[in-house]
Amino acid sequence: MLLLGQALSVVTQPETMFQRALICTDFSDGVYRLAQFVPSLAAGGFRQLVFFHNLSVATEREIPRSNPEQIEAKRKQLTDLLREVPEGVEVKVEVQVGRASDNILRLAKATKSDVIILGTPTRTLLEEKLFGSTTMQMAERTEVPLLILRPQLISTYTTEELDLRCRHLFRYLLVPYEGSPGADYLLNQIKQQVQTNPNSVLERIRFLWVIDESVRRELRGDQPKQAAQTKLEQVQKDLAALDLVVNTSVVEGDPLKEILAAAEVHDIGAIATCSRNLGGVIKWSVPSLTRELVRRSWHPLLFYPSAR
Repeated sequence: MLLLGQALSVVTQPETMFQRALICTDFSDGVYRLAQFVPSLAAGGFRQLVFFHNLSVATEREIPRSNPEQIEAKRKQLTDLLREVPEGVEVKVEVQVGRASDNILRLAKATKSDVIILGTPTRTLLEEKLFGSTTMQMAERTEVPLLILRPQLISTYTTEELDLRCRHLFRYLLVPYEGSPGADYLLNQIKQQVQTNPNSVLERIRFLWVIDESVRRELRGDQPKQAAQTKLEQVQKDLAALDLVVNTSVVEGDPLKEILAAAEVHDIGAIATCSRNLGGVIKWSVPSLTRELVRRSWHPLLFYPSAR
């Protein structure tokens, strides 16, 4: 482990929704570039940043073995990217050998990380089955929220663009909401984080209620749009004390398409979502809006695991 504790500059920092991030990279996902933007991430409110790279074993049954030279080479590769560390910000570099998801879970617990940042490419279900996905494994197992980034975008951002992204990761959230227990759980998680962090950089939330056109009309109720709007007005009242700009909209259509369209139209930082299966793991073989967003959204996805 490498600890960088020297204060090179003093900044007045706001507080983000999250303060301790575990940033995972395999050096092919573009996420390693975030190491060049520690001051920008600090300006967005982070107080602790742990950059992690995993060296995989050849097979699942192989016993992980330490290769000091390889570990040191990867550690140096990350360390060389680091820029000045503002006062009050702790930066660590970790390189471990073994199964990625296991090491990430252990490290997140050891560092008390409250968000895990990692990249995953857009994939079909078939590609997932063929090649696997650390992100999907993490979504099933972790109790820590995940911020999922698209490598194709992170890799192509200019320095100026990525600087702004790092500062505004959690400024504006799009929250798909349909009044279900899972949606209320997500709402309560966001409320709790803002309430315990009065200087949160979160400024705006847009709640989008999509009345699923595939559901038979007789099952939607007599006036589904009016009922949805009434519920969203109550959500606005519940959040009034948090000093947030709250926008709501109700549309009818395909939920996935409408969510992705809203993300394009509005200047959001991330789409916030959670597992529908409260109290259990996500069954990726079962149709799931959350899973499809993980696979297909080009916008950053803030995924909250459901209560275990």
